[in-house]
Amino acid sequence: MTLVLRTTTRITEPAPVLPVVPTGTDPLLQLQAETRSAEGPGAIRCVGHSRELALGGIPVMCSACRARRDWLLINHGRNVWVRCRCGNQWLEPEISRADFDALVGGPHGTTYPSVEAGLAALGFDGVFAGIYLE
Repeated sequence: MTLVLRTTTRITEPAPVLPVVPTGTDPLLQLQAETRSAEGPGAIRCVGHSRELALGGIPVMCSACRARRDWLLINHGRNVWVRCRCGNQWLEPEISRADFDALVGGPHGTTYPSVEAGLAALGFDGVFAGIYLE
């Protein structure tokens, strides 16, 4: 499986696969591997932003469904993407890595086996396309 974040300006590198601990090993080592946070240059982090988002005083609006709130911010390296529930996603150069880090509440979160699984679990996989309620 290859991950390519949809953007209009760049193609990203595929995300590295997290190490898999073989079954039958020490349970403490297995627990340690399962609870290790995804860090490093290949880590992809996401944070939900349910309120409206204004960049430079201009409100952000989805170009596909005209949504103005309920975003998923995705960080990979120094880039931050904004994703709408309809599945539309774009690179947002106005949001820096420091801005993203300020939005992340803490080091704990849910780790998913792939980005696609995470998007589906969080409801940002495009299933809700065309269902925007005021």
